[in-house]
Amino acid sequence: MFRQLKPYQIVVDVVVAVLFALIALPYELVTAPSLPYGDLSSIAVVLAMAAALAVRRLSPGVALGLAWTGAVLQMGFLRTPGFADIAIFAVLYTTAAYGSRRVFWAGFASTIVGAATITGYLFGALPAFAGTLTGTNLPTAVAVLIAAVFGLGLWWTLGALVRTGIRARENRKAQEAAEAETVTEQERVRIARDMHDVVAHSLAVVIAQADGARYAAAADPQAATTALGTISTTARSALSDVRLLLTQLRHSQGEGPQPTIADLEQLYAQVRSAGVDLRVDVDPVPPGVPPAAVQLAVYRILQEALTNAIRHGAGGAVTVRLAWHPDRVTILVENPAGDAPAPDDGGRGHGLIGMRERALLAGGTLDAGREGGTFVVRASLPIGGVA
Repeated sequence: MFRQLKPYQIVVDVVVAVLFALIALPYELVTAPSLPYGDLSSIAVVLAMAAALAVRRLSPGVALGLAWTGAVLQMGFLRTPGFADIAIFAVLYTTAAYGSRRVFWAGFASTIVGAATITGYLFGALPAFAGTLTGTNLPTAVAVLIAAVFGLGLWWTLGALVRTGIRARENRKAQEAAEAETVTEQERVRIARDMHDVVAHSLAVVIAQADGARYAAAADPQAATTALGTISTTARSALSDVRLLLTQLRHSQGEGPQPTIADLEQLYAQVRSAGVDLRVDVDPVPPGVPPAAVQLAVYRILQEALTNAIRHGAGGAVTVRLAWHPDRVTILVENPAGDAPAPDDGGRGHGLIGMRERALLAGGTLDAGREGGTFVVRASLPIGGVA
């Protein structure tokens, strides 16, 4: 029933209403007809209209009721239209601009009913104006009715236009907020996906090195030292990547450097240092510089596929085949699966889901699953020709 207004808006409306009353009251007192209660009727009508003007934005429905109260008092005392009636236009404007749906249509109805009431009152009940409605003054009455509908309806229509503008602005703000939230959520998902790829791969290498060093230390102490060096290097690299991702999370405006296909050799070295017999075949080689998004997708897909090979593989050689065609790049990763559970069995992991998401975001496809005793990852990403 009452709208939320700022304190200064309430003060402005009250001051405007007081000034309106100070101007309208002397006018109404001077032009009051020589009827009983002339001064009292002037005060009552002015107070009702001024009160409607004061609360027109705070509560358009109450303002409309006060305006009708002032109009009824005016007609009840057989007063002619006066300066105080100007407040009606402001009230009709606010009912259309700021009122609820019910008040909005009540204001529209008031323009029609009010115009008819004004015409009937002037030509049927107010002797000082026309006396009675006859065939002679019927055209004049029709003209007055049309003028009243136009005058009252004009202010209600202006309010309706303002209401449309306010709704459009609110819808635009809501749409912008929703779009910003969507972008933020996509960024969070991307960072979470990168975090998973970095941490999962690095921990897989660290675990493999630690397990290998534990068994090899008894026979070859130097193997433990080498393994510890690899663990240190891998952990430092992972820490650097995690710090980069956290920086992006804190400062979404800044995009840090992302892995490219030039970093694949370092990735292969980490996998080999974990004791994996990794065989890489790149044929044909990239004909140029592929788009950065494609390079990142290739790196992350290979990173996750090799991480799964370390964690879930049954030993033996792991094969990576990359084929850079003019319009697409194909990826094939094969590793012995043995009897170990497949990655993401039971829907508990995120690796295969992340690889598929990366392929889809790049406009490509990815399939992964067992083929006999081998676990195979196949992906195809479009590159749109040479960058």
